[in-house]
Amino acid sequence: MEQLSFRTAEFEGPLDLLLHLIAKHKLDIYDVQISALLEQYMAYIRAAQDADLELASEFLEMASRLVYIKTVSLLPRHEEESRQLKTELQGQLLEYQVCKQMAAELGERGQQFRRFVRPPEKIEADTAYRLTHPVKLLCDAYRDAVGRGLRRLPPPPQAFSGIVARRVVSVSSRIVHLLKRLYRSGRASYGSLFETSTDRSELVATFLAVLELVKAKRITVEDGQVRFDRTHHCPDASTTGELSYD
Repeated sequence: MEQLSFRTAEFEGPLDLLLHLIAKHKLDIYDVQISALLEQYMAYIRAAQDADLELASEFLEMASRLVYIKTVSLLPRHEEESRQLKTELQGQLLEYQVCKQMAAELGERGQQFRRFVRPPEKIEADTAYRLTHPVKLLCDAYRDAVGRGLRRLPPPPQAFSGIVARRVVSVSSRIVHLLKRLYRSGRASYGSLFETSTDRSELVATFLAVLELVKAKRITVEDGQVRFDRTHHCPDASTTGELSYD
């Protein structure tokens, strides 16, 4: 028998060693002869022990596994168990072999980057659009694009027609109106102050004007009657400014 002259450091594990033995002695991995494989494996174990090499426990565990598979295969009542154990070992060997092949291929591809000696060339971007689309799809896309563009524009005046159409009556204008009215009559009923109001804005402005005049002690409200304090002069247009709606 050929003398073995390798070390355990060369193999990553027992499966790696089994693949080496199968390839070296040209055994069929799809129909492994356990007897021949066990003989080669045990020869390696003995050679490693004679060389005082430290063996990992997984190598000894695989040796006992091979011995057990061979022992079961010799027993006629355990043919099914022997076939199952052999199939499991064969599957592990095939899977490990594929992993080794992929690792070798990836390692070779990684080495290719070290051979690159020049920077990559700049490729001009091709901006030409060569795809084709249905006409309806293009029309819909165009409408969507136009709609997004219109949303960035200021809203048209018609959008505010329902808002600015209502006049806004200023409180100052109603204050001047009430002072002129009360200056002539001296008093008036509280309800009559709102009779000439035509909309809600004027009603609110009149009510706020009454509150401001009461606060300034220009008028007094008592028993539904509004009385004007004549100790104050009535402002005219020259002192209060032009009456206008804000």
